[in-house]
Amino acid sequence: KFRSIFSEFPFFNYVQSKALDDVLYTNKNFVACAPTGSGKTVLFELAIIRLLMETQEPWRDVKAVYMAPIKALCSQCYDSWSKKFGPLGLTCKELTGDTEIDDLFEIHDSHIILTTPEKWDSMTRKWKDNSLLQLVRLFLIDEVHVVKDATRGATLEVVVSRMKAVNSYRTSQNPEGGVTMRLVAVSATIPNICDIADWLSNGSEPASYLSMDESHRPVKLRKVVLGFPCSGTQTEFKFDLSLNYKMANIIQTYSDQKPTLVFCSTRKGAQQSAAVLAKDARFIMSFEHKQRLMKYANSILDSKLRDLMMLGVGYHHAGVDLSDRKLVEEAFTLGDLPVLFTTRTLAMGVNLPAHLVVIKSTMQYVAGSCEEYSEADILQMIGRAGRPQFDTSATAVIMTKVHTREKYMKLMNGIEITESSLHSHLVEHLNAEIVLQTISDVNMALDWIRSTFLYIRALKNPSHYGFSANLDRYGIEAKLQELCLKTLNSLSAIDLITMDEDINIKPTEAGRLMARYCVAFETVQLFTKVTGSETLPDLVDLVSKSKEFRDVQLRVNEKKTLNTLNRDKNRATIRFPLEGKIKTSEMKVNCLIQAQLSSISIQDFGLTQETAKIFRIGMRISKCLSEFLTQQSKTGFCAALSSLILAKCFRAKLWENSPFVSKQMEKIGLTLSTAMVNAGLTSFSKIEQTNPRELELILNRHPPFGNQIRESVVHLPKYDINLEQLPRYSSTTAEIVVKVTLQNQAQLLSRRTAPDHHYVSLIIGNSENHVVILHKLKDSLLLKSGSWTKKVDVPKASKGNEISVNLISSEYVGLDIQLKFPVYYSAAAQNLETEIPQSKTDNLVGQRAQHSHCSETQKTSSAKQDINAESYSASKRQCNHFCKNKNLCAHDCCKVGVAVGQKRSANHESSFSSYLEDLRNRSDVLAQTPVKRLKIKMSEEPLSVSMKRFAYKPRETLPSGSCETFVSSLCSSSRSAHAGNGYKSADMELTAEHYAELPDVVCLEDFDRDKSPSSLQIPSVTFDLGNEWDDWRDFDDENLLNASETS
Repeated sequence: KFRSIFSEFPFFNYVQSKALDDVLYTNKNFVACAPTGSGKTVLFELAIIRLLMETQEPWRDVKAVYMAPIKALCSQCYDSWSKKFGPLGLTCKELTGDTEIDDLFEIHDSHIILTTPEKWDSMTRKWKDNSLLQLVRLFLIDEVHVVKDATRGATLEVVVSRMKAVNSYRTSQNPEGGVTMRLVAVSATIPNICDIADWLSNGSEPASYLSMDESHRPVKLRKVVLGFPCSGTQTEFKFDLSLNYKMANIIQTYSDQKPTLVFCSTRKGAQQSAAVLAKDARFIMSFEHKQRLMKYANSILDSKLRDLMMLGVGYHHAGVDLSDRKLVEEAFTLGDLPVLFTTRTLAMGVNLPAHLVVIKSTMQYVAGSCEEYSEADILQMIGRAGRPQFDTSATAVIMTKVHTREKYMKLMNGIEITESSLHSHLVEHLNAEIVLQTISDVNMALDWIRSTFLYIRALKNPSHYGFSANLDRYGIEAKLQELCLKTLNSLSAIDLITMDEDINIKPTEAGRLMARYCVAFETVQLFTKVTGSETLPDLVDLVSKSKEFRDVQLRVNEKKTLNTLNRDKNRATIRFPLEGKIKTSEMKVNCLIQAQLSSISIQDFGLTQETAKIFRIGMRISKCLSEFLTQQSKTGFCAALSSLILAKCFRAKLWENSPFVSKQMEKIGLTLSTAMVNAGLTSFSKIEQTNPRELELILNRHPPFGNQIRESVVHLPKYDINLEQLPRYSSTTAEIVVKVTLQNQAQLLSRRTAPDHHYVSLIIGNSENHVVILHKLKDSLLLKSGSWTKKVDVPKASKGNEISVNLISSEYVGLDIQLKFPVYYSAAAQNLETEIPQSKTDNLVGQRAQHSHCSETQKTSSAKQDINAESYSASKRQCNHFCKNKNLCAHDCCKVGVAVGQKRSANHESSFSSYLEDLRNRSDVLAQTPVKRLKIKMSEEPLSVSMKRFAYKPRETLPSGSCETFVSSLCSSSRSAHAGNGYKSADMELTAEHYAELPDVVCLEDFDRDKSPSSLQIPSVTFDLGNEWDDWRDFDDENLLNASETS
């Protein structure tokens, strides 16, 4: 039934045959120690088959977990096992990302889970409230010797110890059930395999183990260590460079014209070595071989790599484009590429065996300094020598300095003992166990340590862990307890745990966050230094200093790109530029975070890859930071708000005010989003209002793409905030009613774009930087009720009575609402005659607009006064006259300016009378002008006036008398005419005789004498000017016609 799984080979090799009985016919825990390339993966397959043989079909509740230290190994097994176990009805699930929610659901339906220690650690930190882990029946550990790795070994050790605890917990809960978990581990050749077997015991007896030395390797390996002279003055770089010129000779001597793999310490070193070799050596290749290489070269994007491929040399590292890497791997696997230069990441990941493996220099660059390769790395690289399907022998060459040659000779033959590295990472893992309640007092902490590999090795080699060599078992236990207490005090110092006098330990909320988000202790120490007034750039800087980014290196060839992103007059640069040049890895992380959030494309492929990694980690850290700050009562409003915004920015990979909101939609990347921004679609509301066909035209896509995008936007939640102050005044607190409404509740019931766990955070702060209220509102709650209301007491602040109200989405940029709201207290209320403020926001979706629409519910008559001169003084503008000297010209408007008309609301009465009222108000403001004095005085009732009265009449010749007497007589005659003619009766019709009696010259003084309001009545003319008449402009004097021209 299961023979098809092993169809690739006719029989098992020696190692597999020796392990077969223990793995396939017993349920004991098992550890195999064998050289690389001896087919250890088959042992895992046999263990899975044993599990299936024991379980009745259908295998619904069968769960096996495979854990490998490298994602690439998980991917390799996933591809292989999906094909092998798929036909038997088993599903595999690769679990190596940093996602959380989806994984739990997907695991439920999978039978074989492939994961890394870090990922499984984060999953199992919640195991007590997760029944899923109770179903794990088989736990497979690949490369268990990685337990001694300084950075990753501790996680592997803790996860295995935790799985042992899961098993004992399950057994104690259900002793009759008989369901236990089996542990099967494999490792490279290590001398103290018995210690690993002791550690992986099932409680009553140690695991059975199989140890095979190099003699049982399927392909015999010849090991060569070459020592090269290095003077004291020569730097590591110089020495590394000198080895490039010895490479051609070594390949010629040891390769037998078969594929050669050369490991270099840096990416640049790999490229330089390849270039030197291509110049120095010429490979003898047939015409067909050259044709095949030419075919590969033509598909390669990197121009340098393309040229080298034609000469039979390639390079491969994480900075090479993914498609190029795949082509290089294919060419090398098929034997078409004679020599491949690579970095150690290839040794840990892709299985590319070669006949000859050369390790060029045993030094590597870690965090800016040189250090020796770890033993595990060296073994992994050597393990790539030998291709079982092609060769019977292989060669491994180590190129090192003369004085370290002896060390590597020993390493190749007698292997160093594997030790634990948990003691140097105890603080994070101890906190995680306290949160899980595995540890609740100091004695339990010691019990937990007894279940680890650290305890087993500390008893055998105490000096490695800083203990005295002549201590007995009790002395070592006392030292371990002391180490525990020291670690617990460190955690207690920054309130991650609480300890009482009876040494009982309890986790705090901050400690739970640290464990849940797998954040380093040093990073949490940074969080505790936040003062409360930090802005967004301050928090970006804080996140980029996290311990998790320590392994990010600043390379020389990246500096130019990073400095261009930071400051460049000709290109788009980051939002908060850093001072000076990019000099540290912290500055690099900061710059890359900002570049991604600003949607600036990064041309360097290596930097793009690092940015993706930074965001995976940064998403976790920023989320932890925002929860850490918001759950602490003393945190300032500014820092809490900035942290919420930053966590959302990391999630959306956009700044909170970014115009690229469309990038958050499915199927839209940076290119299409840029096209939408160029078309002016910078907010969700604008996209919603655009015709789908127009969207397709902008994006160069076919229907129904436009409909899909628009539908996605329509079904995003749209929020609205309403604030109202209750008329119960106090001098110390004000009562505000906050109402959050989901505007498109009906639409969202049928379909939602946002995920189910989407929520908004309502955070209100006052002018003293204190948080008034912070509340999470889930969409699911708003969907049921449509709105959410809460009464909030706002204490009086000393600096001002305005509060800042913010509604921040957890995942989407462009849904936030931010507004300011004035609050009134009893002293202020008396002056305002019980004026109550209200605020209502129209949610401009996609705009972080400042809304401050305040309307009054109770208004006194004093609020409806006419606009006075004081209110106009603040809102004047210059007139449109082009006078050279505005102080000397005759226009009064040039001296005093023109009042700007007030915008009218839509329901304002639009009539000629209101226009005249406006005009009259303006007139009151202006100084006395000839036009003003010429106003026609009218009597109480409107008068029907014939226009003939104002007809033109030729002027009489002046008499020869004095001018003064003539003017005075005219003035007197005009007064008598004014008194006697035409103004006695309202209905009186003017006749020709009256016109004859009218004077030719009117004395202007007369108009000034009568100042009574009745003389300036507004005529009842009511022709409508329409709503658009809301802004009075100056009259254009030059275009006015003279009366004489129209006669």
